Amino acid sequence: MPSLLGIDSGLTVTKAIIFDIDGTPLAVARRRVTQFMPKARHVERDMDELWNQTADAIAEAIKLSNRPTSDIQAIAATAHGDGIYLLDKAKKPLGRAILSLDSRAGSIVEQWLKSPVADESLKLTGQLPHVSAPSALLAWIKANEAERFAEIGHVLSCKDWLRFCLTGVVGTDRTEASTSFTNVTTQDYAPDALRLFGVDEITDALPPASRSDEIVGYVTEAVAKRTGLAKGTPVVAGLHDVTASALGAGGYAPGVVAVIAGTYSINETLSSKPSVDRRWFCRNAIAPGQWNNMSISPASSANYEWFLDKLCASDIVGAEAAGTSIHTMLGPEIEAAFNRPSSALFHPYLFGSPYGAEATASFFGLGGWHDRGDMLRAVLEGIAFNHKIHVDALSAGFSFDQARLAGGVSRNPIVVQMFADVLAMPVTVTETDEAAAWGAALCAGAGIGVYSSPQSDPRDVGKIARTYSPDPDRSADYRIRYQLFRDIAEAMTPLWPRIGNLATQHSQG
Repeated sequence: MPSLLGIDSGLTVTKAIIFDIDGTPLAVARRRVTQFMPKARHVERDMDELWNQTADAIAEAIKLSNRPTSDIQAIAATAHGDGIYLLDKAKKPLGRAILSLDSRAGSIVEQWLKSPVADESLKLTGQLPHVSAPSALLAWIKANEAERFAEIGHVLSCKDWLRFCLTGVVGTDRTEASTSFTNVTTQDYAPDALRLFGVDEITDALPPASRSDEIVGYVTEAVAKRTGLAKGTPVVAGLHDVTASALGAGGYAPGVVAVIAGTYSINETLSSKPSVDRRWFCRNAIAPGQWNNMSISPASSANYEWFLDKLCASDIVGAEAAGTSIHTMLGPEIEAAFNRPSSALFHPYLFGSPYGAEATASFFGLGGWHDRGDMLRAVLEGIAFNHKIHVDALSAGFSFDQARLAGGVSRNPIVVQMFADVLAMPVTVTETDEAAAWGAALCAGAGIGVYSSPQSDPRDVGKIARTYSPDPDRSADYRIRYQLFRDIAEAMTPLWPRIGNLATQHSQG
């Protein structure tokens, strides 16, 4: 039976999922990938480790599928966007990859935003520069690691590195190409953009961009031996995981806002013409003549995962020993907390925010009577409030009346209902657990002609979807909590830099 392989690499886990061509997942394998934080605001990973973990996941998925390798007809990768994966001129990794949670380039971006660069960037590229954009990271490397900058041979994204490992072919796709250096109108690379950010020396290092569903290479003999894949299996260009998630969740369409509650707070809607604004990025869609309008910040479910890792470590071990998940174990605590009044609020700014790189996470309104469930509720509400900031921004420029929610938190009905109440609009989720990988698989299938286009989803999405309608009374309550959430953030804006300065102070002996 024909099948498709979708690879989805996030910021902590890389996955390989084999799908039947009707969209049924046949096998899933996951591997964790180490994050390195050598100093404040630096978040990195080893590129070779990422590939080796991904290769192991592919091999395991093939084994678990109980299907012959020849059944896999095509492959596509998706992965976290922004950040930077560099190859030297010999096509070898040039240091560790810099992840999209990294904010080392904060001071550079602050200078740009206070200068004419900001407006020029918005007009030319359709977006303001931000701390994890390739433009900012390349400028930081040029200023701080001149020897490394001089050795740059190719500038890639995460999924482009995996595609190179599979095929030996350097390249990217249209969605990823537009993270910094394309003209928002023509949708092609713009040399003026590189000059604007002061990195025009690496113009030739930008990879050629293809459609996401275009076959760009084939599995090499070495990769076939390493993974069990069949040599010569077609590999398509793939796409940014934001777009892949919207596509796989059935939310890649005009009139719908796709809300991806992953590491980043991703909120996007599709349009047939470019519309630029400081509050969102206007980037290339899968097809020419369409644009993804994305309002984002690195402030979503990574905060929930951080809370679990740091404050629930022993419970995670206990849950695994009991054959269940930490999410299932904590479910009753969270549900009980949502059913009682609470003054606890949380700003989910562990890794970044819509208020700039200097914002930090914080709890407000805690009392000695609050318990862990109240704190978890506050974290989840804070994540939803941050998404609302972005959804409200998009609503000023685009028309939509429904949301599609994807991401790990979408598996919890209580949390999905909370999103509907916070956003005050119907929120639909599908049974697709691996939306991003399925979005990649749709591109792989379109590339070999199994589907007429990446948007030709063979599933009956209506049968696997559930829509949650907002409760008017709860929405009214959330408007009050949300306004206080925003008021506190505004009040903290002048204080966050002073808090950040504490990290640079040394005790006096």
